[in-house]
Amino acid sequence: MHLKPVLALLLLGLAGPALADDWIGFRSPTGNIHCALYDWNGGAEARCDLRELTPSYRTPPAGCDLDWGSAFGVAASGKGFLVCAGDTVMDPGNPVLDYGQAVSLGGISCVSAKTGMTCTNAAGHGFSVAKAGQKLF
Repeated sequence: MHLKPVLALLLLGLAGPALADDWIGFRSPTGNIHCALYDWNGGAEARCDLRELTPSYRTPPAGCDLDWGSAFGVAASGKGFLVCAGDTVMDPGNPVLDYGQAVSLGGISCVSAKTGMTCTNAAGHGFSVAKAGQKLF
């Protein structure tokens, strides 16, 4: 079980980007899904990036000239969303979040399962991602 590193991250936090107060990085046991929970300018967010996927969302929004369709996010309030990004939260050094385990920060929880990763806020909005398909809610 790889839960101890995740618990240590919850207790200690990791330094992320300059504007992130708290940063918890983790990945699925397969390594295909990498995620981060972070406090961004006073509001919690979760983001998961997929290395390989059959995309459920294919058409980028107007104005997105960066990578689109493989990164998903949810904030402490509001529905899940796709991320238009030129960066990634993928880090092979992130600890594994074993199947059936969860990690939380600022009202957002992410749960690892054999079927993929699901992150939700307190209102029940968020996303579920897997190689075979992705869903926003």
